[in-house]
Amino acid sequence: MTTFTFKKDEKLCSQKIIGDLFLKGSSFLCYPLKVVWKAEPLPFPVPLQVVFSVPKRLFKRAHDRNLLKRRLREAYRYHKHELNELLTAHKQQVALMIVYIAKEELTFAQIDEAMIKMIDKFKKNETLTN
Repeated sequence: MTTFTFKKDEKLCSQKIIGDLFLKGSSFLCYPLKVVWKAEPLPFPVPLQVVFSVPKRLFKRAHDRNLLKRRLREAYRYHKHELNELLTAHKQQVALMIVYIAKEELTFAQIDEAMIKMIDKFKKNETLTN
């Protein structure tokens, strides 16, 4: 049975790994999301750790950024099992950063649709499956 939880172990908090993502990570765009990822050993025994970001220069008010991050986390939570199955099958661990790049506030349905497209694009990535 698939569980739709988002536990503390699955949240990327390591400043070192996040900095490494910016320096050496691969990225792709799936509007309104930019995804930066890197396959590397993680401090917890999970296949995937993720962090969400909404830039302050696009959304000045904290409650707007928090609302969008909440929507991103919720959409991710519903669809993360697909990525977990893929990474578990290939015995890989991946650090993932999802950045919201749209200039306007989108609805949950639009963000959820973008998350599905992002996961499909991530699953098709040939370097991940090697």
